[in-house]
Amino acid sequence: MTVTRAAKENRGALLRNALAGAVLFQGLSGVGGGVGLLADPTGELLGIPLTWLHGSPFPDYFLPGLILLVILGVLPLFVSWGLWKRRRWAWPAGLAIGVALLVWILVEVLVVGYQPDPPLQAIYGALGIIILALATAGRVGVLHGEE
Repeated sequence: MTVTRAAKENRGALLRNALAGAVLFQGLSGVGGGVGLLADPTGELLGIPLTWLHGSPFPDYFLPGLILLVILGVLPLFVSWGLWKRRRWAWPAGLAIGVALLVWILVEVLVVGYQPDPPLQAIYGALGIIILALATAGRVGVLHGEE
């Protein structure tokens, strides 16, 4: 069975748009969380207990908030824009966002432990896996001339 060029282009567009949407969601979430933590480094504004940081290298949420804002907020917004504008660098950058999100969640679980209520670590861990899957599938298509 032969796959037409139009079908390949549709698949590429679908993957690109799905990845751009997932990365956009992460970017908006990262900006919201980062700004919230910078506005109130005690975490109280976002309902995050400061006691979660006991035993960590952080006295408060300022530095985690700054990292969240820049690495998982502003950068994903830029990558999402790049995906919609069909920039070649955006596919590997999307992959990097997925890796960064999973590393963030892993470090967070190691530092503060798994917090099931609310299940944000599980939700964002799943989002990181989805971003990786979409970026990988899309990148394979690009390398094989599908975009």
